[in-house]
Amino acid sequence: MIEVRDLSKSYGPHLAVSRLDFQVAAGEIVGFLGPNGAGKTTTLKILAGSLAPSAGTARINGLDCVTDSLAVRRSLGYVPENVAIYPDLTVGQFLRFAARAKGVDAKAEKGEIERVLAACGLAEVRNKLVAALSKGFRQRLGLAQALLNHPPLLILDEPTIGLDPSQIVEIRQVIKNLETDHTVMLSSHILPEVSQLCHRVIIINRGQIVASDTPENLSRQMGRGSRVHMTVGGPADQVAPALQAVSGVSRVIGQGDGRYLVEADHGRELRPQLAQTVVARGWELLELKAQEFTLEEVFLDLVTEEPTEEES
Repeated sequence: MIEVRDLSKSYGPHLAVSRLDFQVAAGEIVGFLGPNGAGKTTTLKILAGSLAPSAGTARINGLDCVTDSLAVRRSLGYVPENVAIYPDLTVGQFLRFAARAKGVDAKAEKGEIERVLAACGLAEVRNKLVAALSKGFRQRLGLAQALLNHPPLLILDEPTIGLDPSQIVEIRQVIKNLETDHTVMLSSHILPEVSQLCHRVIIINRGQIVASDTPENLSRQMGRGSRVHMTVGGPADQVAPALQAVSGVSRVIGQGDGRYLVEADHGRELRPQLAQTVVARGWELLELKAQEFTLEEVFLDLVTEEPTEEES
């Protein structure tokens, strides 16, 4: 569906993205993550056909995003970070305008508008002025216009930005419902949402890809046995020091009720030694399991600092 090869973009002396290589398969929901100024929006604009790269190629369904720009745009729906919608139109009027701009057949226009109204939960506000809509409904409207004409690919730049927690859950469900019919590439700062929505994540920093895998695999690769949760039946004043004395343990955090979080040197697998330490002292080992890192922790580990100059 998406194929990016050696893609770069410069703004004067500032290199926003540098030699990106990645693919997105049909039917995937892929999260595109990175700190402010990392090059996310620049990359998405190139894919949407609204910005030309300085070098390299980006193709959607085999079509070049520069030389076949119009054909590319017909095959995708794009929701930028700040959706351009007309406040003096009603929801229905705006969608009619968007349908005609996208070349929806006149005979299919009414049915197509009804379809996206239902898909995005907008039927109840179809006659409201856009100016009177909440932020959540405006985001839904931006998504609805992107869905017009059944584009196989959706590109969503921060689709939940500025929303309250309940609105985020609503938009997340709308996006989740799209996965059977659409390929989705989205950027977001709300990492728990990405974990729940996306089949795979691409993490970018300073214009370069630093990781690409499923959230689960990234968590395992980062942890590799370096963090262990234990529940031990033994004297609290002795258990923590005994665990701390195991070679390779960097920290033991008591969590009460016999529960301990043991952190080891990166990449060390210490569960056998920890279990042996507990059993040798005659204590009860009630639980012992590796604790996976969250996507937020993976992100912070890979992206240690933000750029000093944000992308234009």
